[in-house]
Amino acid sequence: MPEPTPLPADHPLLKLLRRHQRVLLAGAPGTGKTTLAAAAAATLVRRGVVCRCLSVDPGLPGFGPPGAVALGVWRGAGWHPERLAALCSLDAARFRLPLVDALRRLAAYCPPGPLLIDAPGVVRGAGAAELLPALAGVGDARALALLVPEGAAAPLADECRALGLPSRRLIPAAEARHPGKLARKQRRTAAWQAWLDGAGELTLRLDGLAVLGTPPPRSAPQAWRGRQVGLLDARGETLALGEVLELTADRLRVRAASPSAAVAAVVIRDAHRDRDGTLATAPRHRQARPAGPLPELTRCLPPATADGGPRPVVRLERAVATLVNGVFGDPLLHLRLRHQRRSLLFDLGDAGRLPARLAHQVSDVFISHAHFDHIGGFPWLLRSRIGDYPACRLYGPPGLAGHVRGLMSGVLWDRVGDKAPRFEVAELHGDRLRRYALVAGREPEALPSRPARAGLLLEEPGFCVRATRLDHGTPVLAFAFEPHAEARVRKARLAARGWPPGPWLGELKRRMLAGQADAPIQPPGGTPLPAATLAAELLEMRPGQRLVYATDLGDTPANRRRLQALAKDTDTLVCEAPFLEAEADQARRTGHLTARACGEIATAAGVARLVPFHFSRRHAGDPGPLYAEIHPHFPGLAMPADD
Repeated sequence: MPEPTPLPADHPLLKLLRRHQRVLLAGAPGTGKTTLAAAAAATLVRRGVVCRCLSVDPGLPGFGPPGAVALGVWRGAGWHPERLAALCSLDAARFRLPLVDALRRLAAYCPPGPLLIDAPGVVRGAGAAELLPALAGVGDARALALLVPEGAAAPLADECRALGLPSRRLIPAAEARHPGKLARKQRRTAAWQAWLDGAGELTLRLDGLAVLGTPPPRSAPQAWRGRQVGLLDARGETLALGEVLELTADRLRVRAASPSAAVAAVVIRDAHRDRDGTLATAPRHRQARPAGPLPELTRCLPPATADGGPRPVVRLERAVATLVNGVFGDPLLHLRLRHQRRSLLFDLGDAGRLPARLAHQVSDVFISHAHFDHIGGFPWLLRSRIGDYPACRLYGPPGLAGHVRGLMSGVLWDRVGDKAPRFEVAELHGDRLRRYALVAGREPEALPSRPARAGLLLEEPGFCVRATRLDHGTPVLAFAFEPHAEARVRKARLAARGWPPGPWLGELKRRMLAGQADAPIQPPGGTPLPAATLAAELLEMRPGQRLVYATDLGDTPANRRRLQALAKDTDTLVCEAPFLEAEADQARRTGHLTARACGEIATAAGVARLVPFHFSRRHAGDPGPLYAEIHPHFPGLAMPADD
């Protein structure tokens, strides 16, 4: 940091420090709190007054390592850390109680004299409302300085007023601005790397230590690698802050400065190294639920060919999903909606194994992109839709309408008359769907576009389908089938009440699923009651089981980030895994994932079950190595049943 410009003698912050000694400095990110604190300290030191600072923003502190709270004193041209409290998280709002405890520990060591408490830039929501008074209390703040841009409303106005402290509203400097997420990550990572420079390696036996914080389970050693770790003494004081290199059995190998006393405990939370080496927040680790053997294929499909490999079937409460061509064949996921004569298709590869009558029940087809193995089954659908059928809806990336029209134009349609196949094609362009009506033998017709906020392609009373755009050298869509919440009647409680089932229960379900908790519902022979009151006793509300389908994507940080966001906490992820890690060069050249990357994405997204597919045919003789490579990175792998 360049040496700060001295503040004028009558600057409001200097006046607060002279009168009250301990000042809490707060404001939104980008308002220049840290720069102002440095300028105030440098100005005081030039006048012979020692100034200290408690840096409480673990995401990008003014001094000391990220992931910690630090006490420092200004000497020469910068802050010099005196004490450290390891938080091992960059998220001040999520871990606000440990953050406040860390501040309490360090504040106890502050000698008399000017002290600035540089608060994190958390100024919205319940976390901010709780954090501000807690920081003021444990830091023994005597005054508040709030940085607010000119003309803007002050954040946390009621909370600031309730503190009862002398306060001043300060206007940020003209050059103060948020550095942006990317620059913030880069600066944070550089600060962390500088902190680790010169650190050695230590091996700790975990069996003799207290393991604090929110560590991943020991059964997932890969989730420990790259995590920040704090080494604590018997009193809970921080001896060192470092990084986990490896967890093996009961031993933890870390990179950290040599501690000055015996280590009695380690603390680990969610600060870690990303795949690209940046210091970031790790996704919450979710221990995958073990998956049992895959059910047999439904009877309507013929047996697998000799080299077809496993044909997974996923049974959800609202649908049954079948990978029609197995894990080696063309991508084609048939999703049959339960209790309806209706099907959805995800991709449209070779459809030879599907009966023609099924095409009459297909209402919507979601096509990831127009490579031949993903759209080559369209002639099957096209031929099967000749007749008096409603338009079948197709969804995909930009250009899909042109590809579909080209396939339709290769056929002579002079004999079909009014029975020509009909399609509505919707292309996802950003947050809008461009729509076209395609009728065989006729010119295409543009339909009104409609919004597709957050990738919403289709929404119906029972479910919706979303998409996110990925990169395969060409735009590719991944899809999420998202059933709405379900309401099940607790029959025993209904019988105990002596109420017979009837339309009133359906009305109760509809009101609750629509969010109308206050709507009056009249049970048989009773007085009307709010829907929420009856639902608490009679209904079991459960979220719908989600399924995400993703194939043909390069292993890039952007692709991982988007797919993990789409698949976050989903029940089933159907994801490609064509190559082994030893074939990573081939995967990169062709824009595909390795088996390891597939497993890592599933773990990062916190999915419950992973169904890998689209295996390269070079492994058709033995898919075992692909499953074996995924399993260490995602234990909840859906394995094929043994013969």
